[in-house]
Amino acid sequence: MKKILCVLMVVIFPAVSFGGSLWDDRANWFADARPGRVGDIVTVLVDEQTDASDESNMDIKKSSTLSVTEGTGILSFIRGLALGTDNSTKGDGSIERTHSATTTLACLVTEVLPNGNLVIEGTRDVRTSDEILQLMLVGVIRPQDVNSDNQINSRLIANAEISVKGRGVISRTQKPGVITQILQTVF
Repeated sequence: MKKILCVLMVVIFPAVSFGGSLWDDRANWFADARPGRVGDIVTVLVDEQTDASDESNMDIKKSSTLSVTEGTGILSFIRGLALGTDNSTKGDGSIERTHSATTTLACLVTEVLPNGNLVIEGTRDVRTSDEILQLMLVGVIRPQDVNSDNQINSRLIANAEISVKGRGVISRTQKPGVITQILQTVF
């Protein structure tokens, strides 16, 4: 009898004292876990491509001429004076830019709008050698656009602000120097 009582105490006491259960009431076995509250995390599949080109032409001509004839009367000693200027400026310019950003970024829900849409924000810093690339994303999503894996494509984000900034050796060498910036501002 003592053995049975000891076995029951060993088996029953941990279950009663800790009140633990194998069942989790918070788990929903039938619905997708879509974001809906501040602090929820959404995985954004960033796949952005931009291709822009711009061309300009400029052709300016300017000329002026001034001529004076021989003086008459008292001013007869002044000889003819002729001045002339001719300016011509031509310029052509073209810019082509192609950008591509492909990555996966985890974003936090920072605000739930009255209509149920969610404001999300996320950043990711990637360090390669002496360069740091920082990807930032801010935008508004609809919870129904998030798939069952809790992912959304960046093309489905409204008011999306996606920026990639670089800091380091490469970024410093690509930026024009102070004197060049001043000359570009003046001219």
